[in-house]
Amino acid sequence: MGGIGKTTLAQLVYKDPRVKEHFDLKAWVSVSDEFDVFRVTKTVLEGVDSSTSVESKNLNLLQVTLQDKLMGKKFLLVFDDVWNENYVDWEILSNPLKSGAQGSTIIVTTCNDGVASIMRAVSTHRLKTLLEEHCWSLFAKHAFHDGNPDARR
Repeated sequence: MGGIGKTTLAQLVYKDPRVKEHFDLKAWVSVSDEFDVFRVTKTVLEGVDSSTSVESKNLNLLQVTLQDKLMGKKFLLVFDDVWNENYVDWEILSNPLKSGAQGSTIIVTTCNDGVASIMRAVSTHRLKTLLEEHCWSLFAKHAFHDGNPDARR
């Protein structure tokens, strides 16, 4: 289901200071409906090394460069809002990612169970919607002074 906080949860993990200490490199890619291996590879490369200027239109050259940047490094990649279930696209994208060190992690947010299957996810976590009273409590905490809707400001 969309809008239940998958991206927000992934952002909290990605921005956590402990994550920065644990991984050598990290990158965030907003994938969405339009999956393009070249664009995703380029975005990962720019994310792990912002000094890399990507001028090439050659996917193979991009992937070799990305493989070199990831070689032996422990990385965290987040692929957000993934819809693509094309196995071949994911195989091509994953080739340079195999050069990373053990402990490298890829987080994928998706509304589509098929994506996790295609990507051969080690584990999946399905977020559930909050109960109405929990939604109200969370809203009140942020909207009202001291979380109390009866309090006057």
